[in-house]
Order: sequence, then structure tokens, then C-alpha cells
Amino acid sequence: METEIFENLRLELRRGSLILAVLAQLRTEHYGYALRKALEGHGLAIDENTLYPLLRRLETQGLLVSHWREEDKRNKRFYRLSPQGVIVLYQLLNENEAMHAAIDRILAPIPSAETAPDTDPGQNPETALQPEMLEPKEQLQ
Repeated sequence: METEIFENLRLELRRGSLILAVLAQLRTEHYGYALRKALEGHGLAIDENTLYPLLRRLETQGLLVSHWREEDKRNKRFYRLSPQGVIVLYQLLNENEAMHAAIDRILAPIPSAETAPDTDPGQNPETALQPEMLEPKEQLQ
């Protein structure tokens, strides 16, 4: 059950990150396979069955433009950011940065009992949320 919950949440987080990564990578023109390889080269593997529907959706939303071009005796569809896509990319990057900064503040070390005025003196705030410090449920009443 925990593994399934984690996997679902991980995929949800990954979907948003993939959109940002694809938009960022398409600041320069790529065709699908080259885009996949570029993302993979940066440590972000993406399956074809995820990438191509995402590219079509982003193009339908007006964030990408594409055109067909022959390269190496094959027709390939090349994608790049549209002017609207550039604006949205930088808006998303700012939002992403703000979210990460907020999460960093949330995860920052909790002040000690001496410096935290609202802390219960009998509870150590630095270990309060650590699972190994919690009592088993059967002991709680």
C-alpha cells in the first residue's frame, strides 16, 4: 500500500517536472528523438509514449511550434518554444523557484526550545516529527 501511494505521488511530481524540463530544453529546436536524448543526457529519462503526447498537448496549448523538415533523408518534426511558450516557461520557472524556496524554509531546522516561544517545554521540537521517536499506536490511548 505504501509503495503504491509513493509511486502515485512520485508520478504526479514527475509529470509537472517533465513539462518544465521539456519547455526548458525546447528553448532550442529539437526533433522528438533528439529531445529525448538531450533530456536523458541531463538525467531525465522520458518514454516515447509520454513525450509525444506531451509535445502535441503543449503545441495545442500554443506553447510550442513545430515544422517538418527532411534531415538525413528522413522527415522529422522539429519543435521549439513559441513566443507564448517562452513567457510561460519563465513564469513556471519563477513559480518552481518560489515553491522550492518555500519547501526549503519548511524543511529548515526547527529552532531549539530556548528560541521557540510557542514550544511545549516537555517536547524536543527537533525530534517531534521523526518516526523513530513516535510511540507505537498500541501504547497511545
